[in-house]
Amino acid sequence: MFHRLTLFDKSNEPNEAAIHKVFQALQAQVDHHQYSSNGNCVVHQWQWKTSADPEAMGNNASECVLGLEAMLKKLSKQQNLDYVLQSSEQPIQKIKLAVFDMDSTLIQAEVMDELAYVMGIGPQVALITAKSMAGELDFEQSFRQRLALLSGFDTAQLSGINDTIELMPGAEKLMKGLQEQGIYCAILSGGFSYFADDLAGRLGMQGAFSNPLEEVNGKLTGQMTGTIVDAARKVELMEQLRKALGLSLNQCLAVGDGANDLPMLNKAGLGVAFHGKPLVRQQAPHQINNCDLDVLLHLV
Repeated sequence: MFHRLTLFDKSNEPNEAAIHKVFQALQAQVDHHQYSSNGNCVVHQWQWKTSADPEAMGNNASECVLGLEAMLKKLSKQQNLDYVLQSSEQPIQKIKLAVFDMDSTLIQAEVMDELAYVMGIGPQVALITAKSMAGELDFEQSFRQRLALLSGFDTAQLSGINDTIELMPGAEKLMKGLQEQGIYCAILSGGFSYFADDLAGRLGMQGAFSNPLEEVNGKLTGQMTGTIVDAARKVELMEQLRKALGLSLNQCLAVGDGANDLPMLNKAGLGVAFHGKPLVRQQAPHQINNCDLDVLLHLV
């Protein structure tokens, strides 16, 4: 088995010393590298191999790996520390496809809520959004319910709203770094195409898949055209891109924060919940809760 541990540490605590003790007990050849990210986060990365056979690996080694993960979970709860612990039967592959949720992942907003606040129904729509992202409501039902409330919205106001939306910290640096490595980047969003298409262009991404709004005479009808990009559709789109690019799942990175992102996070070779909702933190394979988006560059 091949293992890689990436530690993103903002705690200013010497956590790596405790981790090194575990590696000493593991009796494995460990490569260790240290980096800095934005000057406020120290990044440590360890790589090592163990036998794929638990008996050949030995009880001590097995216990060490389990103990390492238990230690990391405890430290992450106590300090400003994130980690990603990867294990694979094959050498850990380079990422070639990266797909992202948009709202509250690449941008610091839920776009549908922003439109609702302009209409004066913000709290009503934001409550439905929060329940949907927490997994308390079916996404498609909640989407149609919220969209219907936006019927009559003046589309002339979309540009102004788009101008006020802020990128998530680290988004630009992340996309620049991914593009420099030739990684195909796409937005898979349950939000609106008007915003997703513009964002993909601004960040130099290769594609955007989201929900086109229906309008008549400059007003939203409260309906949409095409298939809703829900949780299942995100997985379908990621698979279509992966196959078109001739990649394995282990070469795919998926990033999101809401319950409708969980299926693609669990399907991708590397699925990361970024500042995820409580349910997502519980069920996602990996999570980043303290650092900015650009730390993901250390995982590709």
